Amino acid sequence: MNTLFEPLQLGDLRLANRVVMAPMTRNRADADGVPNALMAEYYGQRGDAGLIVAEGAWPSAAGQSYCRQPGIATPAHIAGWRRVTDAVHARGGLIVLQIMHGGRIGSHHIKPAGVETVAPSALQAAGEVVTDSAGMQPYDMPRALSTAEVRAVVQEYAQAARNAREAGFDGVELHGTSGYLPMQFLSSGTNVRTDEYGGNAAGRARFAFECLREMAAAIGAGRVGLRLNPGNTYNDTSDEDSAATHAELMRQAATLDLAYLHVMRAPTPQLDAFALARQHFGPRLILNDGFEPDNAEAALQDYAGAALSFARHFIGNPDLVNRLRAGQPLSRFDRKTLYTPGAAGYTSYARYSAAPATATA
Repeated sequence: MNTLFEPLQLGDLRLANRVVMAPMTRNRADADGVPNALMAEYYGQRGDAGLIVAEGAWPSAAGQSYCRQPGIATPAHIAGWRRVTDAVHARGGLIVLQIMHGGRIGSHHIKPAGVETVAPSALQAAGEVVTDSAGMQPYDMPRALSTAEVRAVVQEYAQAARNAREAGFDGVELHGTSGYLPMQFLSSGTNVRTDEYGGNAAGRARFAFECLREMAAAIGAGRVGLRLNPGNTYNDTSDEDSAATHAELMRQAATLDLAYLHVMRAPTPQLDAFALARQHFGPRLILNDGFEPDNAEAALQDYAGAALSFARHFIGNPDLVNRLRAGQPLSRFDRKTLYTPGAAGYTSYARYSAAPATATA
């Protein structure tokens, strides 16, 4: 039987253990999206993970969703991320970068002047976003991408993958959930196109598939992963049959021999996302959402995953792998500092051997 602490081969990625750090937006990059020394310290602290999936980085200025969100589009971004990857590799860890184009989830108050917010269709998302310059603002009304522009965005993903490798990342992960651009194409409620990128489930899955195909061509399929969350409605997304739609994309993605599928537990019990992924993608699964120290080993067996990913536990516990292995208590994290600038609630959490202090939840 596999255990959390055994090594694992996922495509070209050789993990020292099966404890994966899930991607988490933390809003600590510089104003222009350049990763900084604080981010290098944060990820380096967590380098014992079998694999770190770094937070979603925008492949172009149009894809930026949040203030102080990192990019992977410029030489400065590449140089900044190199400090991060060097810090993780110095600990013997692996790190891949999640590529995230926000699509309609964004605001002109966040993007550089003159940069449009774009989406599959001209449908505005309900909700608001925090901006540093104007406080809370509604999401922009997006402009629908032309067919030629969709193909150009696919190439932005491929270039982002090349940039990530230049920055020292071991691979990349396509962010296919949480209501961002690939999910906007995938979902019937946000995609009313009539060209080859719309219509039925196969057409709506085309954008994500082409991004994966071109990223794989750019850096090798064994260094490319995909993250999905069937049933997710975050950021005002909806689909007429989320299980069938995601199954279609999983089947398409399975033909590419990717490193892994990172699948989140469905938000409703009527949809078994893990079973769906096993059926339509295969065994290279990283499972995510809600695992605890006392059920992690059993979950790995019960859900037939290759690895488990943890998000919130990695925030307050930079040494999570060692704590899980030794059965040590976990520190709680401070929700008030999840997205605030600075070291507090970011690099300030202690390793257990140093001081098992508990932050306020």
